[in-house]
Amino acid sequence: MAKLGMITIGQAPRQDVAPVIEKYIDGRSELVQVGVLDGLKKEYIEEHLSPEIGDYVLTTRLENGDSVIMSREKIQPILQQKINQLEKMAIKQILLLCTGVFPGIHTTSSYLIEPDKIIPPVVKSIVGQRRFGVILPLAEQEESLRSKFSSFGMNPYFAVASPFKNDLKNYENAGNELKDKVDIILLDCMAYSEQSRELVSKLTDLPVIVSNVMMGKLISEMI
Repeated sequence: MAKLGMITIGQAPRQDVAPVIEKYIDGRSELVQVGVLDGLKKEYIEEHLSPEIGDYVLTTRLENGDSVIMSREKIQPILQQKINQLEKMAIKQILLLCTGVFPGIHTTSSYLIEPDKIIPPVVKSIVGQRRFGVILPLAEQEESLRSKFSSFGMNPYFAVASPFKNDLKNYENAGNELKDKVDIILLDCMAYSEQSRELVSKLTDLPVIVSNVMMGKLISEMI
């Protein structure tokens, strides 16, 4: 059976997201998971990989369910090592399980599926001229996300709700912040779930796009 490599910027396996991807590949490919933070303790991550002023900020989940905040600049060399590892396993398609932008990562022969290169143009085609909202995990990410979407002619409204905290109030606040400003909402992190979508959609009475579901559906056409 063919294999689909999946790299989380956190720790593998991602029990929260993997079932979504597996649902859409429907047994046609074996999912092989690796994580940038595999084998690292939270204390080490916080001491060595935390963002500094000016860094591109990322957040992810550890295997025990804890969340951490990291610097893209500090984890990108490890990410490239994980890509190389999957290539050495002769895996021909590799999914990056993150919607962040990682300039310079590359493969030699495998096809690297980068959500940041796929989701914005697809969303633009869906949104058209309608008002567009984005829910993101951290307020510190707003500037980098604005840049990502502006290159496709979008100027979204932003609200914050962490997918790593079981706090319905966060989603309520984000939904209430956006519902009168936008016509469609994107949950811009691969950790948001179908349940997240249902909650935000119910709060706002608006269509809501989930990043991992969109990628699962698109990947199903590629394997």
